Amino acid sequence: MEENRQELMDILEETRPDIDFEKEKALIDDELLDSFDIISIVSEINDAFDISINVNDLLPENFNSVEAILTLITRLQEE
Repeated sequence: MEENRQELMDILEETRPDIDFEKEKALIDDELLDSFDIISIVSEINDAFDISINVNDLLPENFNSVEAILTLITRLQEE
């Protein structure tokens, strides 16, 4: 889990180095990430974790925080 977290942090920080992902808990709700950011992040996550995030998973609650994204990754890895 910790290695997933570090890999995710690397992806997020590479995509948007201006955001403190450790502190933010409303990345979508506060409009810190736009649709282009999400597409980029999803693509990187799919490749890095060998999962497939589909349209039904593209909900704000799945992307509002690092913890929410990690939960999504873990769920998809277990399916």
